Amino acid sequence: MLKKRIVFTLLHQEKSFYLSRNFRLQKVGDLDWLKRNYDFTLITKSVDEIIVLDVSRKGKDINNFCNIIKKFTKDCFIPISVGGKINDLEIAKRYIDSGADKLVINTNLFNKKLLEKISHTFGEQCLIASVDFKRENKNFRAYTNNGKEKNSKDIKLIFKLLEKFPIGEIYLNSIDRDGTGNGFEFDVLKHLPKTLNKPIIFSGGAGNYKHLLKALKNKKIDAIATANLLNFVGNGLQEARNLIAQNGFKLAEWI
Repeated sequence: MLKKRIVFTLLHQEKSFYLSRNFRLQKVGDLDWLKRNYDFTLITKSVDEIIVLDVSRKGKDINNFCNIIKKFTKDCFIPISVGGKINDLEIAKRYIDSGADKLVINTNLFNKKLLEKISHTFGEQCLIASVDFKRENKNFRAYTNNGKEKNSKDIKLIFKLLEKFPIGEIYLNSIDRDGTGNGFEFDVLKHLPKTLNKPIIFSGGAGNYKHLLKALKNKKIDAIATANLLNFVGNGLQEARNLIAQNGFKLAEWI
């Protein structure tokens, strides 16, 4: 059985990194700020993977984002997934050439031809399907385009479709819980098909190690992700991982 994982998500726009709360962005600093506040050597021992997402609202600057990826990957020696504005195979190739190990697809998730091209080129394990969702009474709806566009499909149907898509993992992120630090939205997991064999990365709401621990104990969750830079600043990620280990949870050990 694969070990469960802790994933750190970074949001990037226009040469800076951002905090997000319910998908409203707040600038925190550029790459130099990130390096001053986070020891990258320590990060590689604190998390299992890193996801870097381009969340630009004002168009795209692929050249700049690829340069950020290249600089970032020089200091990190754990898997790095990259997403944002992947609307053709060429952009996917540029992200991989810049150092990405996996690709995160959101807005173009239901472009089956694109998924097939990417998976044929790099393999299914390279693709992460990103599903941003909001609660609607007892149900949930998926959103794309930075949370602006609601998908007309029922969340259960979306999960059934993803089960058959050429993807390696599913990244579930609650827009309602995003950046709140109030804990994860576990109810959405009730809508997953029992036959689903894609690993689930769960995100949206992590505020402390107890939230991470509770999610990791859930059998339907394979990895948890946090994008809360301030809650886990300094050695916060390492402390969270140590506390989870002290609670008897086995994670990968990095030397």
